[in-house]
Amino acid sequence: MTTNDLAAGYYRKCNDRLAALEVLHARAAFSDVVRESQEVVELALKGMLRWAGIDPPKIHDVGDLVLQFAERFKGMSGHELTALAEASKELRKEREFSFYGDIDFIPTDEYDAADADTALGQARLATACLGRLLG
Repeated sequence: MTTNDLAAGYYRKCNDRLAALEVLHARAAFSDVVRESQEVVELALKGMLRWAGIDPPKIHDVGDLVLQFAERFKGMSGHELTALAEASKELRKEREFSFYGDIDFIPTDEYDAADADTALGQARLATACLGRLLG
């Protein structure tokens, strides 16, 4: 197995999760869309790093690494890479709240369709970028 094989496996997982996100969105499970979108973005960015020959750390936000090694992602604009890094950072902040909430933060009440649409768009972008690298 090569790092490209692993990156391709991540790409498949991202696409499978995107299909699940469509179901969650249709059911108005907006907090779950936000949480699962974070995982898709994380997986896609880690796939991009693996494709570039970088073993990603076991942390949830690897956006800074994508920017650090931007020159390895030929054909991707700085704007796209910045958007991916920002999505990774934003969704990482929402990871626990969107799933567990808190005593004064009920996820099913706090997230709406606009939040879900934004997160889903970020997940689609990250998956598409990984797909482009894999060709």
